[in-house]
Amino acid sequence: MQPKDLFTTAPFPSCHASTVAESGGVLVVAFFAGSREGASDVGIWVCRRERQTWSEPVRVAVGSVKFRRHPCWNPVLYQPPTGPLMLFYKVGPTPSRWWGMRITSDNHGLTWSPPERLARGILGPIKNKPIHSPGGALLCPSSCERNRWRIHVERSEDGGASWHRGRPLNDGRAFFAIQPTLLAHPGGRLQLLCRTRQGVLAECWSEDDGHHWTPLVATHLPNPDSGIDAVGLRDGRFLLIYNHTQVGRSPLNLIVSADGSEWQAALVLEDEPGEFSYPAIIQAGDGTVHATWTWNRRRIRHVALDPAALQPVPFDEYHWPEGFRGWP
Repeated sequence: MQPKDLFTTAPFPSCHASTVAESGGVLVVAFFAGSREGASDVGIWVCRRERQTWSEPVRVAVGSVKFRRHPCWNPVLYQPPTGPLMLFYKVGPTPSRWWGMRITSDNHGLTWSPPERLARGILGPIKNKPIHSPGGALLCPSSCERNRWRIHVERSEDGGASWHRGRPLNDGRAFFAIQPTLLAHPGGRLQLLCRTRQGVLAECWSEDDGHHWTPLVATHLPNPDSGIDAVGLRDGRFLLIYNHTQVGRSPLNLIVSADGSEWQAALVLEDEPGEFSYPAIIQAGDGTVHATWTWNRRRIRHVALDPAALQPVPFDEYHWPEGFRGWP
């Protein structure tokens, strides 16, 4: 399936930072939108797909606090194994001063609960979806942009009712790092990958259910200081979606790995001039992989893929194979 836009006309000029989840067989996508990123009119909007048709965008959250309007930022959808669909997002004047919020839906994104502010110091997942650890904890990949860019993991042992914020995983000097994504490996290992200002993706690993992590180190994968996402497939492989460049936000690429360390080139999703950024990726109950991303800040684009149909090729991880796009 070729990528398609969720909408071609909308009641806002700018949109960004999509997130995707499957809830009760319905595909739900959320994003922030308004006049421009950081403007006070920016809210959280949702589109739903039932019977292969996307609904019109509907605004589900705004940043109103005590008669003052703040922008909304970076929604993250998460459907737990049981219970309502969760939508985390941020509210605040800037990323260095925002706070975490959450709403929930009992009808697969059709209607939503009143907004709930997360506990003091808890930001929630900053860009990418939570995962359940091998020990059963809910782990939110998170980060802070105050002073230095540093990543951390927020942990809930009770399904999101309460949270513990882990220590920073980097000092904010060797790497300015934010917006991690988490992968669960066999044997209880966890992998964290994140964007940096150092021109590469960085990673660290945990062997004890996310309580302790190895030092953050550079990978060989380039990164233009732009968002990424990853997903573990039911066949044991891993997919990573990111901009394979150190400058700009095109192209947008998909790579695949059996172990999270050695990657193969799978697809070029976008490579025209422009901005194709902040991707999100999941695997649905029927095995289909769904990815969404920003298209030039004006639309949100979606693609559905059969992971078994991918025909990846080896590459040195820094230089994309010349002429390879991966589409049949």
